[in-house]
Amino acid sequence: MATIVKRGKKYSVVYNYTDENGVQRQKWEPPVATKKEAKQRLAEVEYEIQKGTFIVPTSRKVSDFLAEFVEVYGTKKWGLSMYAANTGLIRNYINPILGDVLVQDVDTRAVDRFITRLQRTKAVTVNGRRPKSEYVTPCTIMKINKLMSTAFKQAVRWGMIGKNPFDGATLPHHEEQRRAIWDEETIRKALDACEDGKLFMAIHLAFACSLRFGEICGLTWDCVNISDAAIMNGDAYLHVKKVLARVDAEAIDVVGKQDILFTFPAVVSGKAKTRLVLKKPKTESSIRKIWIPETLAKLLREWKANQERLKELLGDEYADYDLVIALENGRPCEDRVLGNAFNRLKKNAGLPNVVFHSLRHSSTTYKLKQNHGDIKATQGDTGHAQPNMVTEVYSHILDEDRRVNAQRFEAAFYANPDMREQERMLRAQSPQQQPQDVLELAKLLSENPALATLLAGILKNGTA
Repeated sequence: MATIVKRGKKYSVVYNYTDENGVQRQKWEPPVATKKEAKQRLAEVEYEIQKGTFIVPTSRKVSDFLAEFVEVYGTKKWGLSMYAANTGLIRNYINPILGDVLVQDVDTRAVDRFITRLQRTKAVTVNGRRPKSEYVTPCTIMKINKLMSTAFKQAVRWGMIGKNPFDGATLPHHEEQRRAIWDEETIRKALDACEDGKLFMAIHLAFACSLRFGEICGLTWDCVNISDAAIMNGDAYLHVKKVLARVDAEAIDVVGKQDILFTFPAVVSGKAKTRLVLKKPKTESSIRKIWIPETLAKLLREWKANQERLKELLGDEYADYDLVIALENGRPCEDRVLGNAFNRLKKNAGLPNVVFHSLRHSSTTYKLKQNHGDIKATQGDTGHAQPNMVTEVYSHILDEDRRVNAQRFEAAFYANPDMREQERMLRAQSPQQQPQDVLELAKLLSENPALATLLAGILKNGTA
């Protein structure tokens, strides 16, 4: 059984246990300041032992536990991008701080210290890309906490700890900034100034179809219906079923190729750390059918015709992967290529500085305006998993429609001549129009302070 041992001015709960290897050991719990606290902990330990819920102390380090967590949980639950992102967080930020700490020593206080230290930790360069800020951002800390909360939830499930110390952790304030977007006039100006054919079509697809970067670069002609009959009947559409992505080679080896539809041959021979692939979208809602405007359908037909002429000109030098947006030799066009072209366009045309993804936000905003806030129809085009993603991000557009509703209500109801007489009656009863005798009394009191004092005393004492 457990006992209390006093050392100096503090008290420790001490008990014997059998470890995972069957060896008898003694555990000294962290000392507490008062004997009352020690007795409370002693009662808890004895109760847990009696109920069979006592968790045997282990020497398992956080780094070892996370390695098992990734192997058992991550490889089954995470996709390729999520696997690479989470293992990167573990490698770059979690293990350097908590890796050597015992799992059972990670309590809520240790979590708060961990998060505080993260805020003073410098951000690392990943895949040659410099971080945008000097220190780990609140957004990244939120991702780390979410990952650790999921991991320690499994630790509870596996009987390693009694409760999850990352639940309800105090996180740094993170204020979501609304992304700057272009309005329709700015997009028209950008299209007029654009001389890069790939970027020209990409802007159309982002704005008219609400496509993401990877969806644009991964779109293939077999997923585009721009036949004569389709255009004539207003039924031209495209299917979003593939995404172009550069994924971590280690993630492919560990997670597997179940999400990969096609792997592009490497341009440079040798063992690369990444692979360029066409893969399934990350969620089921991202797989969608999008009807396209007639003008865009005709632009796509013209773009395809030009592509076919280029194939004939280059012959075997053209690598035909059936991509709608491709490099001049047919190879896939990665987002960085379009991103660089987009930056040049902004600079040369003097356009407001937004990121390419903002065109998708512009698309959603414009569609909500056109369809008077039809959330479900807009969500179908954007591929958001939940309608509230649209309402939260684009609530300012809905507020605008609500203002219009108030104006329509005014025109339809309050402009009715029958209401004007009622309004006049209300104004006649307004407290602002005081009876004449009240106004005269107020004037008299202001001119005679002594009378005002007398009246105040009468009202206070309740006597005449």
